[in-house]
Amino acid sequence: MKTKELHELSVNELNAKLKELSEELFNLRFRHAIGQLENSASLKTCKKEIAKVKTILREKELGAKA
Repeated sequence: MKTKELHELSVNELNAKLKELSEELFNLRFRHAIGQLENSASLKTCKKEIAKVKTILREKELGAKA
């Protein structure tokens, strides 16, 4: 998902997206551990998406306080 699209989501939607991505990362790590993951780059991509969502959540939190 593009960063611009993430900025348009509400805080609740971002939290749901974060939970979804965390579950996906868990599944990817599990599949990697048992040797069923073909594309190990998907781990890195998923981590970057989680970082984007967390960054935008923090920006919204600081924007609300200011």
